[in-house]
Amino acid sequence: MPVRATKRGAERTPLEQRDCDVLVCGASFAGLAVARELAGSGAKVLVLDRYELGERQTSACAMPTGWVEALDLGESSRQSFDKLVAHTPYRTSHWSLPWLYSTFDYRELCALLWGQADPIDTELEIATVTGREGFTVHTDRGDVSAPLIVDALGWRRVLSNAEPIQPPNATLSRGLEVHPAGVGEEMELWIDHRYIRSGYSWSFPAHDELRVGVGSFWPAHHVKEPTVRLARDLGLPADGYQGNWIPHKLRAAVEDEVFFAGDSAGHCLPLTAEGIRTALYFGLACGRELRSVLDGRAMRTQALARYGAFSAGHERKYDSLFKLQRAIGRMTPSRAVTALALAFESRRVSHWAFDHYLAIAPPTFVGERRPTSRDTPSKRVAVAASI
Repeated sequence: MPVRATKRGAERTPLEQRDCDVLVCGASFAGLAVARELAGSGAKVLVLDRYELGERQTSACAMPTGWVEALDLGESSRQSFDKLVAHTPYRTSHWSLPWLYSTFDYRELCALLWGQADPIDTELEIATVTGREGFTVHTDRGDVSAPLIVDALGWRRVLSNAEPIQPPNATLSRGLEVHPAGVGEEMELWIDHRYIRSGYSWSFPAHDELRVGVGSFWPAHHVKEPTVRLARDLGLPADGYQGNWIPHKLRAAVEDEVFFAGDSAGHCLPLTAEGIRTALYFGLACGRELRSVLDGRAMRTQALARYGAFSAGHERKYDSLFKLQRAIGRMTPSRAVTALALAFESRRVSHWAFDHYLAIAPPTFVGERRPTSRDTPSKRVAVAASI
């Protein structure tokens, strides 16, 4: 398991009250996207996370190549694929993709994203966020306050004052993977009840390692044993464990004047459990609304309302994927899954389906660039007037 590398001893000093305009809790993909979108705004941005930047990988780290390119993160790319190999107990199918899919290096991508944040006005501090009262956030290094606050801390939704969700009785999937050394040319999925009753398994090559894992739609079903067994069936050692709970239901993106992005808002897609692309997508959208407040173009309440509506506007698509997740989860032990896999062997069918899937959070969204306004006078005055 990853070793925590946080500040210790004399380095673990109390956080002094900061003069910041935006407090981003979580240096996750969503949190980094928010910070990136605020570059050049002239606002003081403080990012808090319990881990060092890029320290704790929790997924297979893959997303559509169009997003990697649109965000200028190509240096982190490790391998790209134009097809998906799907295994069922009765057949192996090859699905053509209408666009490329890439695995990437987590630490390097995080560093590249952070490099796009403002080098002068954006800071990162290592601290564990424990809760919130109004516009004051509590951490294990003291309290920090800001007029604009983002929760990008993950499925625990730490800054919410609502009843917390807890596994296994929660709308969460669970996933675990290992990272043995090795090479491969195919991105593979297994929809096979012999590994997991409701869910899927995978092997994603990433240049010099294979990311092999199992995900369960039912949080009560454990995934360690089938992950080890899948690795063994592939002739691989079960090296480098990592895993996480994965939300599969959309949640409110705003609450008590706080913005929520990424897993804290349930932005991970049901069925596929793809959360990186959507975390970046909603993080950018959140950053743009924050920027409208910082630039004096909107009140905080207006930005909250717009961002909340933007997130909620995806509910129909999320609900459709969730219904598919439930349906496929039920049919996994049957031959119906094989029939479905066979249908996707049609290039026309697979391209139609994957194009619609990409359209949920398209890479063209990155191109809707924010204005550069570092020379905007008196940013503090703009913030105060807009709150």
